[in-house]
Amino acid sequence: MSATTVAVLDYGSGNLHSATRAVARTGVHVEVTADPKIALAADGLVVPGVGAFDACMKGLRSVGGDKIIGTRLAGGRPVLGICVGMQILFERGVEHGIETEGCGEWPGRVERLDAAVLPHMGWNTVEAPADSVLFAGMDADTRFYFVHTYAARTWELDAPERLAPPKVTWAEHGSRFVAAVENGPLSATQFHPEKSGDAGAQLLQNWVSSL
Repeated sequence: MSATTVAVLDYGSGNLHSATRAVARTGVHVEVTADPKIALAADGLVVPGVGAFDACMKGLRSVGGDKIIGTRLAGGRPVLGICVGMQILFERGVEHGIETEGCGEWPGRVERLDAAVLPHMGWNTVEAPADSVLFAGMDADTRFYFVHTYAARTWELDAPERLAPPKVTWAEHGSRFVAAVENGPLSATQFHPEKSGDAGAQLLQNWVSSL
């Protein structure tokens, strides 16, 4: 068994079982937990999420997940958000006219996609930076599996000169939206790597290899 440990945060929302299995296939030890001590001690933390932004934030705060994420990042400890687990990292989300405060790790808001057909459900390509770690070794036409109606449609964070700028990956469904971010120890994907076959498995392997 690998000495590397990854905690999958259990806060009542998220595709826990499939996410856990997908991460475990990279060879690391995975533990599903809401225990802050375990979540803080793990080499990596995965924050999955499905459903509404507001419901996810309520669940996250109920287990102190927002504080766990903040504490890990303050110490340079890797975190990976998936789907709504990515969305809640922004300052706020707007769904059905309701605005909800997010974790505030990134400025900006999550809003409804401007597309004729919603939800955006199915396989789509992404535009990743050439120096991406998450997408290393993948072709430009690699497809990932999305299921969402809301997303961050702009990117507002400018890194100070002394820090490496965030690597932002884009996709398009009606309008352009943020498909993934690599920002120091904080990474996230709007798509589901655990549902994205070999491409998703490669992305998770890339992330685990960076821990």
